[in-house]
Amino acid sequence: MIDQKLSLVPHHPGCYLMKDKNGIIIYVGKSKNLKNRLTSYFKSTHTGKTAMLVRDITDFEYILTSSNLEALLLEINLIKKYDPKYNILLRDDKTYPYIEITNEKYFRLSIVRNPNIKKTKSKKLFGPFPNVTAARKVVDMINRIYPLRKCKNYEKKVCLYYHIGECLGYCENKIDGKIMQEVKNEIISFLNGNHKIITDKLKEKMTASANKLQFEKAKEYKELLDYIKVTLEKQKVELDDNYNRDIIGYYTKNGYLSIHLLFIRGGKLLDHQSNLYPMIDTLEEEIMTYISKFYDKHKVKPHEVIVPSIVDKDLLEEAFQLKFITPQKGKKKKMLDLATENAKNYLSEQLTLVERNEKLTKQALDELSNLLEIKEIRRIELFDNSNLFGNFNVSGMVVFIDGLPAKGEYRKFKITKEVNDDYGTMREVIYRRYFRVLKDKLEKPDLIIVDGGLGQLNVAREVLSSLNLDIPTAGLKKNDKHNTSELIGKNPIQIIPIDKKSSLFLLLTKMQDEVHNFTINYHRQIRSKGSLSSILDNIEGIGEVRRNKLLKKYHTIANIKEANLDSLSEILPKEVATNLKNILNEVEKS
Repeated sequence: MIDQKLSLVPHHPGCYLMKDKNGIIIYVGKSKNLKNRLTSYFKSTHTGKTAMLVRDITDFEYILTSSNLEALLLEINLIKKYDPKYNILLRDDKTYPYIEITNEKYFRLSIVRNPNIKKTKSKKLFGPFPNVTAARKVVDMINRIYPLRKCKNYEKKVCLYYHIGECLGYCENKIDGKIMQEVKNEIISFLNGNHKIITDKLKEKMTASANKLQFEKAKEYKELLDYIKVTLEKQKVELDDNYNRDIIGYYTKNGYLSIHLLFIRGGKLLDHQSNLYPMIDTLEEEIMTYISKFYDKHKVKPHEVIVPSIVDKDLLEEAFQLKFITPQKGKKKKMLDLATENAKNYLSEQLTLVERNEKLTKQALDELSNLLEIKEIRRIELFDNSNLFGNFNVSGMVVFIDGLPAKGEYRKFKITKEVNDDYGTMREVIYRRYFRVLKDKLEKPDLIIVDGGLGQLNVAREVLSSLNLDIPTAGLKKNDKHNTSELIGKNPIQIIPIDKKSSLFLLLTKMQDEVHNFTINYHRQIRSKGSLSSILDNIEGIGEVRRNKLLKKYHTIANIKEANLDSLSEILPKEVATNLKNILNEVEKS
């Protein structure tokens, strides 16, 4: 079938979509010549990730475009739409934060991700910051120096920041607009690389605090000065023309691509980012696709981008209305060489470790396949449940593909039945997940693992059977020390001890920790969002009347926790009051 379809593919630009046995799109690519590119997949010898991709392909389709530019833009949209598992380079692309100055009269400084350009045209954005800690440090420092508004919505009266001198009380006081504009201009100047304004203010504040014998405060200002001197001033680079630039270097070896970005803002090296990916497409296409996705996602663009000669600069300029250059000599060439050298060093540092981890992961998956008598295991979905005395029931699902977490496919489930029934929780979440898999024709896993014993495993199997799904299912059993010790295999029940020194034990422990932490964090989010009222709603024995009496008498969770049982028993039966105290104590501990 594939050979027949290949014979019909024209020598024309366009995008191609690779499909697996379930009809799921697993890879999207583009080419100036679809015939040559698609033929190379099926008529050539491949290794690494490309070989794995080709092995999974059972069908393909293609879309002709009128130009290379149209193919480039279409590829970006198709990857967004289908999120194919083999587009690893793009699925792992990070969203970097920006520092934003709002356009209000009494403006705020904040950190934002995925800024909406249509809504932020009149706002100032600075970045991106690959290191979110550095962005927070800068925002905190500016907020310490300038008494800016901190709250998103104006409070009815001044808050703590006003009383400690870090806000001018904009909710009650009217501040001259000219003063606010001067402050904004100074902050913008600093974020554009002029550090003198801030350092002068810090010196003034440090001296004033010392003169008032406020030595702790003076010390804090001194530490901020040191931060600017050591961290920011040393970032000055040779291209000191106050321009914003991105510099992209690459290096490739053994089927891996290392990409290194240097972010220069206001003539200073703001930050850098290293990435390492297994290659699937040609080197030129991998780099072009990476750059395209990066500037499609990061809307705030620099004045220019310095790139290696392998990329099609004209195509990128037309697509993103951005200047791309490849310098042949001079200072810019030195910076490009620096980015390339960084990419080479990063690949050298990481390659041995990555290859070792891949080898151990493959060994673990092969061992798991043999133990459970499954032909091949690529995709594993794991489930865990969490509740607090039967309240706030949630479940989490994590996905591992080829032994690596696929975080974009994690799912959270808020359980509708609020009773302390772990089997009921498992029944609901397995049904919801795999009914959705059937309904939406999602990719089925090669193995389902439930973090629990034989009871939970049997429930999961019953639900799958009711849906006419034949998916291998296993359980992870803990010993009396709460450590993973056994794998519960297929029917008839198969108890498999796990060697703690094996690669399989390390992989299963990693998976179990991942699903447990993911679920617990979701559980905490649910509880933290719950007000006192919603917490009371989830406790057996407390109905609307009793809840309203508690709210009227105590007002806050802290007051209820401090109340003794005799006091609570004036409203609640003693056993309900005891249960309430226990739950609140557990909430505090977790």
